[in-house]
Amino acid sequence: MSISKEQVAKIATLSRLSLEEDKLDQFTGQLSSILQYMEKLNELETTDVEPLYSPVEQTTVLREDVVEKKFKREELLANAPEDDGQYFIVPRII
Repeated sequence: MSISKEQVAKIATLSRLSLEEDKLDQFTGQLSSILQYMEKLNELETTDVEPLYSPVEQTTVLREDVVEKKFKREELLANAPEDDGQYFIVPRII
């Protein structure tokens, strides 16, 4: 399956892209080769193949979501350039 230059122009318009003539030719060739590759993949027999979510077997090691208090407020505020004893003081940004 190949894609026509008019179809590429329509896709560009729908994508709100303004393409010059040479870019239309370039994208027409690129999209056609992508579609040809997809057609080749569609020819493969995959009825007995299980769906694959990731090519790499990964196990997610998660820790329990437990609230911990690791630092005291004074330790956290120690490196702050300015604080009021309870919160960081930062410049107002408008």
